[in-house]
Amino acid sequence: MSSGIFYQFKPDPLLIVISGPSGVGKDSVICCMRDRGLPFHFVVTATTRPPRPGEVHGEDYFFHSKDEFAEMIEKGELLEYAIVYNDYKGVPKQQVRAALATGKDVVMRVDVQGADSVRKLAPEALLIFLTTEDEDELVNRLRAAKRGVAEDLNLRIAMARQELKQIGRFDYVVINRENQLDETVHTIQAIISAEHHRVKHRKVQL
Repeated sequence: MSSGIFYQFKPDPLLIVISGPSGVGKDSVICCMRDRGLPFHFVVTATTRPPRPGEVHGEDYFFHSKDEFAEMIEKGELLEYAIVYNDYKGVPKQQVRAALATGKDVVMRVDVQGADSVRKLAPEALLIFLTTEDEDELVNRLRAAKRGVAEDLNLRIAMARQELKQIGRFDYVVINRENQLDETVHTIQAIISAEHHRVKHRKVQL
């Protein structure tokens, strides 16, 4: 005989924030997730920095002039934005809303400042902090990247050290070990799967 009780399992779509200091491999993780054909909407970030070799407008980033970006800020079109190494980065608000409305999980990559802004606007967002095995490895990765002049590198290292102190403000921490990208993505997938099986689902409202 049925008890008349049946759990309706239909979780709401998740807003997944992948963050962490420069050099931890956020872009590589997102690219790997895309290559696997995972059923997520991957948010494309707007930025005022110039494209790097191989980057495509509308796929890697939306590249804008500072005047265009200022207009987006004035019109309230960004979910979050921040100055990162003298350039602006931000997440288009309507893109996130539209994706969530389709029922798809939404994945965005933002810096630690951006994650804090998202946390305030969407407390139910799933926040994942990506890092390296230790600080020395992170510093070595930043040096190997050789982006900008020495002063820029020193600024990135100093900023990364401060951002590492923010781990406690996130829901999960994932170590992106050298040459272990598949394992990193597998761990993130496991976290997302577990979140969808929570009794009390996260319900994001923007």
